[in-house]
Amino acid sequence: MAGERDRDATGRARNARPRDELGRPLARGTEGAEPPPEDIALPPLQSLAEAQSLLDSGRAFQAHEVLEGTWKAAPSAERDLWRGLAQFAVGITHAQRGNTVGAARLLRRAADRISPWRADPPHGIDVSGLISWALSTAERIEAGAVCLRARLA
Repeated sequence: MAGERDRDATGRARNARPRDELGRPLARGTEGAEPPPEDIALPPLQSLAEAQSLLDSGRAFQAHEVLEGTWKAAPSAERDLWRGLAQFAVGITHAQRGNTVGAARLLRRAADRISPWRADPPHGIDVSGLISWALSTAERIEAGAVCLRARLA
């Protein structure tokens, strides 16, 4: 039936279509990029290492998926930190897709979201460095000169 959504075993909406390296849906039956496991929830240091590896290889969409899993599993006191880190990866994904307005907006939003951890960053995260990188990258994106290499820790 047209318009019917893909659902998992629990009835939650899922998009079963394959995706390209930038996370864009492809036609059903098309070979897509290898996605991270659904609802992956790694411990903080492992999540940071995996996300950094994905960012280093140009796979920001997949890094977002890893960070999002940690965000959803994080204790409430750290949830906004992980959400902000996931937003960094989404901002980079938008830049990779050519969406400069969305990229700059998400990078600024991410910088704002993680700023409460600037004075006492957990898990070795370079919060000050990420904020600085995000704001300067947002400016460069808007000026037409993009640098997409970010370091989480």
